[in-house]
Amino acid sequence: MFFRFFSSKSCYLFPRAFHAGKLFSNPPSAQDIVFKSICLNLKHRRWNVLDQLSPKLTTSLVNRVVSEFQNSPHLALDFYNFVGQLFPHSLDSCCTLVHVLVKSRRFNDALFLMQNLITEEGTPPMELLEALIETYDKCSSSIAVFDALVRACTQAGATEAAYDVIRKLRTRGCCVTVHAWNNFLSHVLELNDIDRFWKLYKGTGSFGYIENVNTYNLVIYALCKECRLVEAISVFYMMLKAEIFPNVVSFNMIIDGACKIGDLDLALKLTKKMTLMSGNYVWPNSITYNCVINGFCKNGRLLLAEEMLHEMVKAGFKPNVRSYATLIDGYARWGSLEEALRLCDEMVERGLVPNTVVCNSILYWLYREGDIEEASLLLSDMIDKHIYPDQYSYAILTKGLCKNGYVTEALKLHNQILERNVIKDAFSLNILLNYICKSKNLPVARQLLGSMITRGLVPDVCTYGTVIDGYCKLGNTENALQVYEGMIKMGEKPNLTIYNSVINGLCKLASTDVAKLLVEEFRERKLFDATTFNTLISGYCISGQIDEVINSTVEMKRLGISMNRVTYNTLINLVCKYGYDEEAKELMKMMIMQGIRPDFITYTTLVTHFIKKCHPEEVIALHDYMILKGVIPDKKTYDDIVSPLLH
Repeated sequence: MFFRFFSSKSCYLFPRAFHAGKLFSNPPSAQDIVFKSICLNLKHRRWNVLDQLSPKLTTSLVNRVVSEFQNSPHLALDFYNFVGQLFPHSLDSCCTLVHVLVKSRRFNDALFLMQNLITEEGTPPMELLEALIETYDKCSSSIAVFDALVRACTQAGATEAAYDVIRKLRTRGCCVTVHAWNNFLSHVLELNDIDRFWKLYKGTGSFGYIENVNTYNLVIYALCKECRLVEAISVFYMMLKAEIFPNVVSFNMIIDGACKIGDLDLALKLTKKMTLMSGNYVWPNSITYNCVINGFCKNGRLLLAEEMLHEMVKAGFKPNVRSYATLIDGYARWGSLEEALRLCDEMVERGLVPNTVVCNSILYWLYREGDIEEASLLLSDMIDKHIYPDQYSYAILTKGLCKNGYVTEALKLHNQILERNVIKDAFSLNILLNYICKSKNLPVARQLLGSMITRGLVPDVCTYGTVIDGYCKLGNTENALQVYEGMIKMGEKPNLTIYNSVINGLCKLASTDVAKLLVEEFRERKLFDATTFNTLISGYCISGQIDEVINSTVEMKRLGISMNRVTYNTLINLVCKYGYDEEAKELMKMMIMQGIRPDFITYTTLVTHFIKKCHPEEVIALHDYMILKGVIPDKKTYDDIVSPLLH
């Protein structure tokens, strides 16, 4: 008995002694102990304990923990964010988490992380790609991570970087999937770079991609964008031949394309035959009906548009706010405001709340019709129903009031808006400033600009430009320059329009030397055009600086700026003033040779000058010559000077 007991106990103790020996011979490292402790406490979300362990954290330890929680990506992400509050992450740590998130199909989190690296941290996408490649095997990742990087680049606006990622991977024998390729093509289309889209699309096969339904849809979209509907339909049939079945998006794009070019009969046929054409695979959806409704509204076929709304209901689709917004705008646009308001009531009866877009549409057309009272009632009703005006509402209000002669009321409205802090940019204010400056009430414009700045609303280049131009047109260059200096102090860069306004103001004051210095400064910044030089030449003409006129025309030629009608008219007026008859006629002929047709100003300048010095027959010959060249004479000049010579 004793022996048996001893033997059995020995059998139990020997393995334990063996394992104990192993443990003592290879004790766990300090990092292993910390790692296990972090994992245990992270699993139970003991953040206070993790905070105590934080001094022992290293980049490699962070990577191990993140990798450990591949099956619990939410914990990996929480831990990553926790560490980010303690010290900056390494690029390796970021990439490790990206791999974990992509593997667990948390693409939005992965995209957000990569976009942040590119836009906020300033990490070059190619550097990010290299780091993802280096950590790829360690994380047992998938090619989807590179698809995600391409998408992150396009979402961050890094177009060239997205293409570089695709090409770089290809040189390494690895290609992103056709989904990422489609994403890049779609991004190029969003940028409206149609030429580049076609070049890239033609290279689809050489990149090893087989077109899928989304690729074909992008091609259809591009063709419809260029109004090449027949070719878009051909691509549609190519899909069918390739046994790639069009989806509802394919049909909707062609229907929308047909509506845009006004072929509403085709749009209607496709809507009705969609199910038959797709072999009962595809049915129209609410977007299909909204496309057709929009097409009918834009072409003024409002009854048919409303019929499509009823068809939509019969097909089992509930019209949405967009459906009604399109119809309401359509009726209002074609002068049927009563019908537009009827539809507003109808959509409310259906349980739909008119949004700001719907209300803005009606406001716009009410103000356009001059119905200020009805517009004011609608605005009050909007606020009562908690449909709050946006910047477009205020822009419509401002323009409507000013256009109908209520500038004082528009000014009061904007003072209220500024006090309430309900607008965040200068959009609607610029409209008001424009009307005030046109009415030559510059002190009020200056005051409004000042109150805008004091209330923290940042004026933009358009704001400053409007006030500067207003002062310059009144000949008050001193105040214009003060506003210009204030603009520079606020860190706003003047544009070419503002520069030209200032030059014009200086030239009117005969300060052509200062204007010339300013032009030289602009030239260094490559800010100049024909208007810049025309203004300067006009100033030199007024002050009689003939040499400077010649120098300016030579400089225009050197800079590659073509003389336009204004330039020629200014020079013709100058040579007429100094009695150079033949030179004036030669300048007119040069205009015509360069494809610039003389206008009524050219006509008046030449006829008025020639009647003083030349024989009546020469004046009539000049008149006949210009008429043959397509010039429309100034009526007063013709009636007062030329007509008496013909009788």
